[in-house]
Amino acid sequence: MDYAALRLSLELAALTTLALLVLGLPLAAWLARSTFRLKFLVEAVVALPLVLPPTVLGFYLLLAFAPQSPLGRSWERLTGHRLAFSFDGLLIASILYSLPFAVQPFAAALSAVDRRLVEASHTLGASPLATFLRVSLPLSARGVLAGAVLTFAHTLGEFGVVLMVGGNLQGETRTLSIAIFDHVEALEYAAAGRTALFLLVLSFAVLAVTYGLQRGAFEKWPARSR
Repeated sequence: MDYAALRLSLELAALTTLALLVLGLPLAAWLARSTFRLKFLVEAVVALPLVLPPTVLGFYLLLAFAPQSPLGRSWERLTGHRLAFSFDGLLIASILYSLPFAVQPFAAALSAVDRRLVEASHTLGASPLATFLRVSLPLSARGVLAGAVLTFAHTLGEFGVVLMVGGNLQGETRTLSIAIFDHVEALEYAAAGRTALFLLVLSFAVLAVTYGLQRGAFEKWPARSR
């Protein structure tokens, strides 16, 4: 097992999930409640990474992160290092690539909240932010948690975007999926098998938790009547 790649993968997945909780929840709340006529265009942009080949998204991000691009130049002037083939670039790419895996479950959970409870909170004088934090978010917590778990698992197994934007720099951008690719190329099937099995077991556990949360399987079972 490549423990440096494991640490980097877990760090990338955790930061991506945290960033999408902060950025994705407001976007999901807007998608859940907005009556804007062109909302479908925003929904299409959010869902685009689901159908777009990862190499296509990675190619455009690589062009955007290049030192000659406005974004790349601004980033280098601000931070002193390049955005392409760095952990920061990898994190931004992961946030964009995992966007639908967070926003869509968040929006579905928030849209299921009873509108009358939200309107009652507004009637009692609560601000939109207070209503979101005290009413909408607690009532949709199960869906939000499921979206966060899916985002973490999806980021952990990314390959195409990671390879295009981050390359394969040991300790900097080399994740577990890249490590498997390297082991296979070097005909080290035993090492590739151990890492692949770890990701398989972890992915199954994450999906089991996600579906369990959605079905309420972890709620306290009712006591038997005597």
